[in-house]
Amino acid sequence: MEWIRYKMIVEYDGTHFAGFQIQTHDRTVQGEIQKALKIMTKGTKVIIYGSGRTDSGVHAKGQVIHFDYPFMIPAKNMQRALNSLTTDEIFVKDVSIVETDFHARYNTSGKKYQYRIDLNEISDPFKRMYTLHHPYRIDMEKLENALKDIEGKHDFSSFCASNSGRENKVRTVYEASVIKDVFNNELIFTFRGNGFLYNMVRIFVGTLLQIANGLRPADEIKRLLAVQDRDEAGPTAKPQGLYLMEVYYKASEAVKDSDHQEGIVVEKQVQNELDHSVK
Repeated sequence: MEWIRYKMIVEYDGTHFAGFQIQTHDRTVQGEIQKALKIMTKGTKVIIYGSGRTDSGVHAKGQVIHFDYPFMIPAKNMQRALNSLTTDEIFVKDVSIVETDFHARYNTSGKKYQYRIDLNEISDPFKRMYTLHHPYRIDMEKLENALKDIEGKHDFSSFCASNSGRENKVRTVYEASVIKDVFNNELIFTFRGNGFLYNMVRIFVGTLLQIANGLRPADEIKRLLAVQDRDEAGPTAKPQGLYLMEVYYKASEAVKDSDHQEGIVVEKQVQNELDHSVK
């Protein structure tokens, strides 16, 4: 039997999942997709492999998975079948048939995450699962300067969960930026790099908000990079504001992402329109 390898880009609402990776007693994204594939194969178990795990409550717009399937189905038919069999919390955005040496996790060259902050004074019940409510003052200049200190190649031990093991904690962050969604009164952080440690983005956000609030000095990121101690950094921000946006398989794509520049242009255009309307 010749098995066919499929690559998929999947988005999901992580609110009611215990993360991506399959677990014995809890609902997960991997478990739901494998359940659908087992129906399609009439009982043959198909194991999917993701580009990485996302925690309970974390969302994805561009998670990448691969799996081997026991017979050929056109990519579009595979997409339709899975979207009809999985819960509405999961949507398969793209399907392609790839060479058998492709691996969703081991072939990655980088990832992009975003984290959304709701700045409104009153918490919006319709945002509570998709943003972190933070109705406190934000010094944007301090925030933007602190983000610049994150960029580059560093040992990020201070920004990694204490229980993550002894792995090498040196990573390169190509982009650490923030824009303000003036219509929704939200901050949108973007982090793009060649790899991320466990809880790294959420610890970034928890620390950056304290800098923006004045609870930590403006140059705190530099100190934390030097001390390499998780206990010195800020809290781990809640999972619901975090989104895995894209997974890269070419180093050039990870280093330079055109979406960032487009986002800045859109934000500036919106701000200019608002300024003109006030005048």
